[in-house]
Amino acid sequence: MDIYEYGSATSDIVLIQPVDDHDLNMIKNEYAEIKRTTGVDFQLIAVKISDWNTELSPWEAPAVFGKENFGSGAQKTLSEILPLCADKTKNYYIGGYSLAGLFALWSAYQTDTFEGVAAASPSVWFPGFIDFMKINEIKSKKIYLSLGDKEAKARNPLMATVADKIKEAQALLSKKNDCIMEWNEGNHFKDADLRTAKAFAWVLCHALN
Repeated sequence: MDIYEYGSATSDIVLIQPVDDHDLNMIKNEYAEIKRTTGVDFQLIAVKISDWNTELSPWEAPAVFGKENFGSGAQKTLSEILPLCADKTKNYYIGGYSLAGLFALWSAYQTDTFEGVAAASPSVWFPGFIDFMKINEIKSKKIYLSLGDKEAKARNPLMATVADKIKEAQALLSKKNDCIMEWNEGNHFKDADLRTAKAFAWVLCHALN
């Protein structure tokens, strides 16, 4: 697992984000946007994921595009991330985009390590995830959700349910937590860095106030 660190290593605010190569190309811009928006001193730790569909999936599921099925490696990935959050004097927040956003949500059901969750365009269409949310309780109190307003126009019928699923997710999370759902302009592939920055910025501002 490769780790990339940005910002102040002495800050008591740490953002954890699973990333792929595409995210890494934009991560400095994302960091700068969070900094500009919040004015807060923080450290961003980007965790490089090699096998996206396996390492971020909470359980196995059939492929929805291409031939690559989803694995069940999320627990192993979380076990490798948690040692990065060992300093109890610091406040940790987890977030990500797409399947990494789903992983961030799932992780907050597994541990109370994270003060907040920044889930930008999370893959809540993932088979069984809403049912999982219905019978479990998230351990983070600040949760940000977002979606592009054209994401539900996907050709894949499962992915096309994402708008309905994220509304259901917000309704479940809002019962006991501070949860917001924001719509962004465009499809799933537009402005991932800015959308993720917006997610982290909201969580930070609401957790610190």
